[in-house]
Amino acid sequence: MAKRKIKIKNKFDKYFLLSWKKFGLIVASWFVGVLLHNLVSAILRVEEAVFFIIVIFVIPIYFLICVVYSLVKWMKRR
Repeated sequence: MAKRKIKIKNKFDKYFLLSWKKFGLIVASWFVGVLLHNLVSAILRVEEAVFFIIVIFVIPIYFLICVVYSLVKWMKRR
């Protein structure tokens, strides 16, 4: 019976390793967040902060973390 080598990826790789697919999702989520912020503000005639905070703080910080994590991972492999 041959032993199978199973490569278990790090849990952080799933969430923080940047790929083109994840980059597209980040850009799309930023765009949707901007649209939702403007839509909710226009419909309710009040400034809402949830989508604004997500667009201004959460998405860019997540993107920076992904870039740094990917660079560190790339440097380790080299």
